[in-house]
Amino acid sequence: MSNPAPSATKLFVKTFGTKPDMLFSAPARVNLMGEHTDYNDGFVLPVAINFHTVIAVKVRKDNQFRAISDSFSDIRQWQFGAEGTMHPEDGWVNYLKGFSAAVALSGLPAKGLDLAVVGNVPANAGLASSASLEIAFGTAINDASQLHLSPLAVAQLAQRGENHYVGYACGIMDQITSAMAEEECALLIDCMDLECQPVKIPDELSLMLINSGLPSVLHSDEFNLRRQQCEQVTHHFGLESLRDLDLAELTAAQAELDPEAYRRAHHVVTENIRTQQMARALTRGNIGKISQLMAESHASMRDDFETSDPAIDMLVDLVQQRVGSRGGVRLAGKGFGGCVVALVEHELTDEVIATVEQQYQAQSGLEASIYLCSPCAGASRIEK
Repeated sequence: MSNPAPSATKLFVKTFGTKPDMLFSAPARVNLMGEHTDYNDGFVLPVAINFHTVIAVKVRKDNQFRAISDSFSDIRQWQFGAEGTMHPEDGWVNYLKGFSAAVALSGLPAKGLDLAVVGNVPANAGLASSASLEIAFGTAINDASQLHLSPLAVAQLAQRGENHYVGYACGIMDQITSAMAEEECALLIDCMDLECQPVKIPDELSLMLINSGLPSVLHSDEFNLRRQQCEQVTHHFGLESLRDLDLAELTAAQAELDPEAYRRAHHVVTENIRTQQMARALTRGNIGKISQLMAESHASMRDDFETSDPAIDMLVDLVQQRVGSRGGVRLAGKGFGGCVVALVEHELTDEVIATVEQQYQAQSGLEASIYLCSPCAGASRIEK
């Protein structure tokens, strides 16, 4: 995949007629385990991957922002603290405005920037391209304005901007991962207290990402419905979140709950248990356990949370049949399309690629894109 940094510099010079002062980069992410648990104050186990958004910036003497993207030809402009009403047709720039609005509402000052945005994160794949954009921009503001915010604080401002300005009630997993990930590691995040623990991925495993060819729907009504169903069960038990719900307690109350809401909560409660077990299995290099847990997680997404798709189930089955207990595979992200993630022994990667290329399109009519990924570190300034 191409390095977006030179392209960001080139776009900046072409647009603004001068060289940028600095470049900043933030990665995309894929989640190994812990789907729909983050907004329920649970556990997640994401990993930052070597797809990035890069922003070239030059500090201005006023509070004006001027932004250009390689995907769109027009310059977008706004003033710090005067972002105005969010308009869906503004698309990508709303994530930048959301961050600057969150900074302004927090009472922090920020200098204006000219900026050029280039990324190589696959579109509509559920890999948190919006968080990658937010964190790259937030890291640029933090550095250029010398705000001295921690990476966690940058992530929290990004989430706040997306929640309150963009209007998408996301959890904080994507932003924390893009801001705080460590090289060669997944990141076990406790979404209740935001404690983060790096978890080394075994050296003998390859991280594979397979785009199903079904676009991931960003703001679906189905996603919002599932969040409401989780809240319905939380309220039934008088709890703050599903994180506080014990599996035995949930099972005992099954007859009292709406059947769909019960299944949603059952997924979240069991997924929290699996995510913690997955972190231990990675640490111990227990590949058989990793395989089992990823299979259980996918089945739960398919049957309890109902966010899979027959084509994705087929793709998961093809990979699982090929690797057996020597690796695991599951739907990644919130579902309704997007990617599957696989951890497989290195010597099996060619067989997995061949299986997907030879059988998936023939059986599904969809063309998959396959990526061998490297777990990478979080956002940073690019040193020239």
